[in-house]
Amino acid sequence: MTDINERVKREFDKRLDSVTELSHRINSNPELAFEEHETSASIVAALEHDGAFTVVKGVADLPTAFVASAGSGDLVLGICAEMDALPGIGHGCGHNVIAAAAVGAALALAPFADELGLTVRVFGTPAEESGTGKEIMVNRGVFDGTHAAMMVHPTLKDVVTPVLRASRSWRITYTGRGGHASRPWSALNAADATVLAQTAVGLLRQQLRDGIRVHHVVREAGAAVNVIPDHAVVDCMIRCDTIAEVDEVWERVRPCFDAGAVATGTGVEYVSLPSVYREFRHDPDLAPLFQKNAEAVGRTFPDYPDKMFGSTDMGNVSLRIPGIHPMLSFDLPPEAGNHTAAFAAAAGGPEGDRFVRDAGLAMALTFADVARSEPVRTRLLKRSTETDAASGN
Repeated sequence: MTDINERVKREFDKRLDSVTELSHRINSNPELAFEEHETSASIVAALEHDGAFTVVKGVADLPTAFVASAGSGDLVLGICAEMDALPGIGHGCGHNVIAAAAVGAALALAPFADELGLTVRVFGTPAEESGTGKEIMVNRGVFDGTHAAMMVHPTLKDVVTPVLRASRSWRITYTGRGGHASRPWSALNAADATVLAQTAVGLLRQQLRDGIRVHHVVREAGAAVNVIPDHAVVDCMIRCDTIAEVDEVWERVRPCFDAGAVATGTGVEYVSLPSVYREFRHDPDLAPLFQKNAEAVGRTFPDYPDKMFGSTDMGNVSLRIPGIHPMLSFDLPPEAGNHTAAFAAAAGGPEGDRFVRDAGLAMALTFADVARSEPVRTRLLKRSTETDAASGN
């Protein structure tokens, strides 16, 4: 009998043109967090096309989220398809190729799911850029009953186990008293509060451990040069190794924003934004299997001294079930990295097409290997049983 990996590869190659076209279609119609209606519909249509997958839409009370399933095996493996784009620059993080690679991998596996003892799931996960849709889906039980999950992300390096860190964001609003700029003594300048706060944060950075990041942007701070603003808004994000450390650092950053209010006599209010990105835990068995298959399709994984990347709500999934989140590269100059218009353009061109082929096939072959590896299969099934017993399910 022909090796099943060869049959999976043939099935993948047969569908490559259609999933590449799906990637282009998503790239040309970027949709923001929780608004990925056409993108979600296109992915679902591709999975439902030949009846291989049954799809449940609107899971976790999120209109664009879905779960597609094929096969009836006892080992349940999932692939995450991200969908949302960035304001202003479209798919500058390449979610179109992430989704298309997920579809390609799933369609290649579906005909062999029962033979492999698998149930293959595709999770349509909205709002990775803002809103952390996976956190919502995890908390509402969408990933329950899945033994492991993966996705592959484009960047400028090939890295199997990137360092993906925790982050959380806050919105700070200053309220002062407006006035004419020619009579400033009667006003309380909310914009000045943001300047003082940013200065204090800048000084604090010297006292923070290496690797801690405090990002902030002034969203609103007046509209006319001759009007003293009575309202200003700042968004702040903190990024650390763990979500617990993020919260510890916030206890030092918050007084910096308090100081802006004290110095200017303005009021200040804090709102914790819904985006919660937890640290990523890579599964030690899945990662080397993926590397082997990615190398087989032509990728190499240099020993980069810096394997630190940003944050992702796939980390939230990895803390609930085993998972991996490898990175495969676009061949672009450093200035054309993630979250740029150049990266969005590349995601819709030949570099994006290469990613869809390599990532999709490597994921399909990895899950086929997982299914046939008795030690890995047994561990995943046993872990799930123990987790259910501990939770009382």
